Amino acid sequence: MWDVVVVGAGPAGASAAYAAACTGRRVLLLEKAELPRYKTCGGGIIGPSRDSLPPGFELPLRDRVHAVTFSLNGRLTRTRRSKNMLFGLINRPEFDAGLVEVAREAGAEIRTGVTVSRVEQHGPEVPDRRTVAVVLNDGETVLARAVVGADGSASRIGAHVGVQLEQVDLGLEAEIPVPATVAEDWKGRVLIDWGPLPGSYGWVFPKGDTLTVGVISARGDGGATKRYLDDFIGRLGLAGFEPSVSSGHLTRCRADNSPLSRGRVLVCGDAAGLLEPWTREGISFALRSGRLAGEWAVRVAEAHDAVDARRQALNYAFAIKAGLGVEMGVGRRMLAVFSRRPGLLHTAITGFRPAWHAFARITRGTTTLAEIVRTHPAARRALSALDRP
Repeated sequence: MWDVVVVGAGPAGASAAYAAACTGRRVLLLEKAELPRYKTCGGGIIGPSRDSLPPGFELPLRDRVHAVTFSLNGRLTRTRRSKNMLFGLINRPEFDAGLVEVAREAGAEIRTGVTVSRVEQHGPEVPDRRTVAVVLNDGETVLARAVVGADGSASRIGAHVGVQLEQVDLGLEAEIPVPATVAEDWKGRVLIDWGPLPGSYGWVFPKGDTLTVGVISARGDGGATKRYLDDFIGRLGLAGFEPSVSSGHLTRCRADNSPLSRGRVLVCGDAAGLLEPWTREGISFALRSGRLAGEWAVRVAEAHDAVDARRQALNYAFAIKAGLGVEMGVGRRMLAVFSRRPGLLHTAITGFRPAWHAFARITRGTTTLAEIVRTHPAARRALSALDRP
């Protein structure tokens, strides 16, 4: 009998396992892949991500970003620079494996190559009402007092909880090895291109001798998204270089009233549909929600009846909604504005110094978009005016 079983060893799952293991409880972390493994992800580590890492964790940074070049579908290009680092860039295989190792050092047991078929909270596999049965594909059943689902955007645990999604986007990405002369030109600088499709944008993230180039837009027209990526790579002069990896991924944002728990099962990260709706940034949401899920899962595990378990799960949901939920609400509004008026946003960031300073502060983690809207009346009035079609 495990106190907490965590399903999925990405940033959310590793953070949950670490947080639960730090309390001295028996924690098992299950992952279907062998680590390290590739994930479609830009790999940008902004301030809230750094602040949510385990104490002493050393980021495997491939580059430190001090400049951002903005363009509007390849036009009106302008670069903004900062004396201080804006954010760092990592490769997900190294980053995820490092977080899992920290969870192991805290006391969590790790099992890879294990696929979870389903979870059961009632029925013959469940010996009592304080237990959740985690059924594996090979027929083995693992018993726990609490379960954390962190198994990605196509989560089976999320389906068990009943996670509801209201925004699904398609991200396409290529890892492009480049010569040293090209890599040097991009060192310390990223590109963000506001794209031709509503709500779309592209990015170039340098990571030593490789450029991570990607685009994202609403799901529905995969062909148009693919053409955007091809055109983007072409006008950057990178079409002649062969990608080492080409991949795609669906990101999913939760509906505002979507559940975050069911019985003794909690969900976090992509499995809960927790990410920033406008930028679709997910790592900081995964780290923060994973830590909270691990902490509250311990309390759920200690609950002696369904009423107490429900109380602890509701406390977890409240903590998520009071923090990440507020950020997501503002992000939804920003996405709606950006989808209608990308040129306005581009002009503001590249030509209005306070807007650039706000961007820099958000990426460094000294504030959030939600905090700016809450504390600055001018920003609040501007967003309210732009909310109107």
